[in-house]
Amino acid sequence: MYTANGRMAQQDIYTEYQPLVRRIALQLQVRLPASVDLEDLIQAGMLGLCECVGRYEQGHGASFATYASQRIRGAMLDELRSRDWLPRSVRRAGRELESVIQQLEQRLGYPPEETQIASAMGLALEDYRRLLLDTNNGMVMSLDEMLDEDGAAPGGISTPYVEPFALPHEALEEADTRRALTEAIERLPEREKLLMALYYQENLNLKEIGAVLDVTESRVSQLHSQAVRRLQGVLAPHLVARAGKRRR
Repeated sequence: MYTANGRMAQQDIYTEYQPLVRRIALQLQVRLPASVDLEDLIQAGMLGLCECVGRYEQGHGASFATYASQRIRGAMLDELRSRDWLPRSVRRAGRELESVIQQLEQRLGYPPEETQIASAMGLALEDYRRLLLDTNNGMVMSLDEMLDEDGAAPGGISTPYVEPFALPHEALEEADTRRALTEAIERLPEREKLLMALYYQENLNLKEIGAVLDVTESRVSQLHSQAVRRLQGVLAPHLVARAGKRRR
């Protein structure tokens, strides 16, 4: 796929990797509101692929296929972030939820039950679960976004990946955050831990996960939202530290 002067043959790349772009778009779509169009994701992914062709160089420790997968996914996430469809009130409630979970876990020494979280927020259990559903609509590949606030595309939970062109200290910071994430996932309640593995590693949709857990799709959505809020609370200090170092 290289020309005589060593440049990547762009048209060959686009033809070969178009099915990959579509596959990544489909994996994302099952986790998104129905208003998100598949073709919009594919278009964003193709733009990410175009960027790969211009930037990729051999000899940096990552194959083009690996690099392209991450960039394509990152471009789609950037497109989704730009839409920002959640109302401010829901985002505000989500931040409050994250803070309450973090405070309870610090005080109790273990992940709080949903009844404890609801009580601490002054909500009936039914209202708390409705809040989980509302906030989950904005959690598009939330773990990927937590690990990469600058727009580059990190790997999935099960596939640690460091940007081939990252500086050494940036690679160390990312590795440290990934270790913190792995430890935080291990501390999740067993059902939430299984849900996260099925969702992010096995790429199952809500209906398929519900069949495994023997719960409804809406209950899966609630549990996912709760799990991500737990993880965000644990990772927050690492992300703040990373952001501070980059600003300096």
